[in-house]
Amino acid sequence: MHRSGPDIVFMGTPGFAVESLRMLLAEGYPVKAVVTAPDRPAGRGKKIHASAVKEFVNKEYPEIKLLQPEKLRDPVFLEELRILAPDLIVVVAFRMLPEAVWALPPMGCFNLHASLLPDYRGAAPINHVIMNGEKQSGVTSFLIDRNIDTGNILLQRKTLIGEEENAGDLHDRLMNMGAKLVVKTVKGLTEGSLKARPQEDFMKKGIPLKTAPKIRKEDCRINWNRPAAELYNFIRGLSPFPGAYTYLENEKGEKTFWKIYDSDVEPASHPQGPGILITDGKNELKASTTDGYLHIREVQQEGKKKMRSVDFLRGVSLTSGEFRFS
Repeated sequence: MHRSGPDIVFMGTPGFAVESLRMLLAEGYPVKAVVTAPDRPAGRGKKIHASAVKEFVNKEYPEIKLLQPEKLRDPVFLEELRILAPDLIVVVAFRMLPEAVWALPPMGCFNLHASLLPDYRGAAPINHVIMNGEKQSGVTSFLIDRNIDTGNILLQRKTLIGEEENAGDLHDRLMNMGAKLVVKTVKGLTEGSLKARPQEDFMKKGIPLKTAPKIRKEDCRINWNRPAAELYNFIRGLSPFPGAYTYLENEKGEKTFWKIYDSDVEPASHPQGPGILITDGKNELKASTTDGYLHIREVQQEGKKKMRSVDFLRGVSLTSGEFRFS
């Protein structure tokens, strides 16, 4: 498909951004260049890896100019952008842009954010929205300004969150929803049919905004003193990445590192304190909580593969009451 439209520079790095770029190109919009992160060492062997966006461009559209600046204020990069003279910059899952970049194109520079702004501004909206037990999320396109995720809103699309949906599931759905919203936003800006609205118009008086800061390793540790429903949301909000973790401690005080990826809630009254491991050694693996039990459905013990609990129990010897999560 060949479509006339604004000359676009696309900026993005992970797989989440690939779908938006793919759809823009499939719709025939003229993407003059793609900006992505430099190649980085990753994994145990620290081999050099290209971003998902770079791999996609090299494989499917090698004719498109690819830029990988270390610093976005680099004069050489800024001069390349000026020479490209984009009418519009589209940003999906990239990094904060300096004003010298976002103020360059005459039609503006817009970003796709994986939440219903102004709520869940920040680096990890998909994780936080599930960790907080929200029933609804969505995607937002907005014009970039000097602050992070605060610019005027162009378009939004909402979706319900499934009760069993985890962060990975929602990520994939919002990736596809977002790609369609990116195309719709470009179309609206091209036709002049979009009117940007300040985020203040979307704020509810007296209700504080919810945020989505970057998740650090220490943020992923399970606190067994929380109610079972909160633990359930915490675990699925961090699944499959980066993963909620805990330590299993025996009566000698020896600890083993665990990650829990899937669970179920069983409301119940019981005499145990929180975090006591309960198992029949065959099928059931659960932990006591303040208001019931948390059934552990998928787990990964340090040094082992991720597996369903019924398979995990075949290879270990655990006894109820002799172990506690901490």
